Amino acid sequence: MKNTHWKYVPLGLQEDDNDDEEDMVDILEARRQSSDISHALRTFRPPSYRGAKPFSADQLNTAVLASRNVRSVIVEVAMETGSPPEAVRAQAAAILKEMSQKLQLGFVRLMGFMLSKVLKRIYSHIYVNMDALHTLQQVISDTTVILLPNHRSYTDFLVISYIMFTYDIPLPVIASGLALAGMKFMGEMLRRCGAFYIRRDIASNMLYCEVLSEYVKTLVRTGFAPVEFYIEGFRSRSLKSLTPKLGMLQMVLDPYFKGEIDDVTLVPISLSYDRLLEESLLARELLGIPKPKESTVGLLKAARVLREDYGCMYVNFGRAMSARQLCQGKIEPLISIDALEMPSAEKLVSLNRLAHLIVRIQERGSFSSPWSLMACLLLQLPLSVLTQTGLPWSCLVERTLWLKRLALNFGARLNWPEHVPDLEVISSAVALHYPSVRLKAQRVFLVVEEVEEVAGRQPISTEDSVAKMAASMLMMASYRNQSIHLFVRPALLATALSLSRSGRRDEVYASFCFLQDIFRNEFIFIPGKADKDFEEACYLLKKCGALHVTDSQEVTAPEGDGAEVLSFLRSLLKPFVDSYLVMLRFLSDQDAHVITEQDFLPAVRSLATKLILSGKERNRFFIRRYRLSPGSTLAGHLHTYETLSSDLQKNVLAALRRLAAVTKLRASEKAYSVDKDAVRQIEGTLSGQIRPQKLQTEPDARF
Repeated sequence: MKNTHWKYVPLGLQEDDNDDEEDMVDILEARRQSSDISHALRTFRPPSYRGAKPFSADQLNTAVLASRNVRSVIVEVAMETGSPPEAVRAQAAAILKEMSQKLQLGFVRLMGFMLSKVLKRIYSHIYVNMDALHTLQQVISDTTVILLPNHRSYTDFLVISYIMFTYDIPLPVIASGLALAGMKFMGEMLRRCGAFYIRRDIASNMLYCEVLSEYVKTLVRTGFAPVEFYIEGFRSRSLKSLTPKLGMLQMVLDPYFKGEIDDVTLVPISLSYDRLLEESLLARELLGIPKPKESTVGLLKAARVLREDYGCMYVNFGRAMSARQLCQGKIEPLISIDALEMPSAEKLVSLNRLAHLIVRIQERGSFSSPWSLMACLLLQLPLSVLTQTGLPWSCLVERTLWLKRLALNFGARLNWPEHVPDLEVISSAVALHYPSVRLKAQRVFLVVEEVEEVAGRQPISTEDSVAKMAASMLMMASYRNQSIHLFVRPALLATALSLSRSGRRDEVYASFCFLQDIFRNEFIFIPGKADKDFEEACYLLKKCGALHVTDSQEVTAPEGDGAEVLSFLRSLLKPFVDSYLVMLRFLSDQDAHVITEQDFLPAVRSLATKLILSGKERNRFFIRRYRLSPGSTLAGHLHTYETLSSDLQKNVLAALRRLAAVTKLRASEKAYSVDKDAVRQIEGTLSGQIRPQKLQTEPDARF
């Protein structure tokens, strides 16, 4: 199958990372034509990984406990706690027992048989780029390989292992959250399929950190198996890329930096879904509803997903990147060959740039669905249109095709079949996402979960109604977020143009950099590349006729079709701007100068709910209470439900910490000191009342 591919390579990334004519092959087609049991029991003959001798899981654990680093920490912990070294060593052994994988081919075969049944039921196609997979087959026999997928669904690592098994590639060991280990039967089965389990919040546990670090480094040094982990750290509940974490990346690169192995090959993997199994669950999590505990019983109860259609899945293996070439500047001059001698802060900056580059490559490799484009458009409509009058079907089709052309201009990969009529593609996408929208009398309506009043119970509150609507809107926003990386740089520039008091290039660039600084926790920007991002945004807007730069360096927005593009891009970013303004105003108006995250999140959610509910009569109350100008965001209705997202609320706190507007006081209580003057300065700049200053801070470089 051939799909629409990239036609433009963003500035600052490598042109040879792009293949214009790559074919995506449906791996389920062969499974539908042959026996699942024969596939599971087939001869599995992967090439010898790095030419290494066979190494058992028990031998691996023994090597970890015998390592100099672990023995040294055992002595140090024993001295600090007054415990006998033997007792501390027993603790280290218990940690390893809880953590370690027990990869066994028999269990992989059983899992493969089960997955063949399930995947064929829930997905119409699973497309894989075979050229990159064949390259991986060749690379994996010569060097240590680190697989770096994005994390959107619980099926991510299962599908990757399934593909590796199907094409005779050494099976990876996968870093997984410890919660999965608690699932009876399934937890142990996943362990025997290569999962090794890691606790959360381990920074204060020196023994655990050292055992984990040595375990990962031993996997890399010995060539036991390819190592797979999520560089984002967590499953993205919003389906946007998350700020990468550095701890595991440092662990897998450390043996190379120390000269213990010749090279490490990093392979970014982009997984894209037409429809996500966890779509409604993720929206509820963002509203503060705890996710159900992982359990085998819960898994069995979720078997109803087998009756659903989840469309297509895309697994795009990226170009393999050699750490040696990275160090030599052949790909990107990110890391010094003398990394061990570098000061700690400088080393973290280098790792941070590499981590962000990997996530950007994941974004570039992802496929945007027709529904994702439609979600971008639907979320810009007034709620009354979505819920009462409906959007004319012909209008949605016309606008979707317009956005398809714009996305292709911006270099999108679309999973838009070439030989299927456009109307059929769009109709199929709407039918697939029936939990989100419905088509009635040639009009499109948002689906909102019905709230039924039960006799004898309290009436349904308006706050509950807001929560139900928010769940529907956040679910749609998550699909918009699958494509937002395509538009975010031009959207920042379009918004910067509206913030700038003049059209001078330097002032527009200052506004652009300010917006990047504010939204660095929302979107992925490679540190130190603001100028390249600005050039890319200018190029794309000029390409579609939405921007003109004069010889005197004046940046202007022409009328006509270009104005439509700018309007769309500003509206795309508006939910984030409005949400940040709500939270900035909340912080600046609080009497207390110290807040806790535990108090901040529900208070902001309560304020946002009231603003969403506020009518004309209540507007006067909010203008008076919050001292707003009648034209400000808070003076009228709050039109976005995304302010209710806990991820976005936490991102605001993270951004303000980075910009030194809030300072963390006590790690255990997550308490923050608020610099109200700094918060008001940021609020004034974001609302266009204050001329921006170029902040350009670097993202947090923490493990």
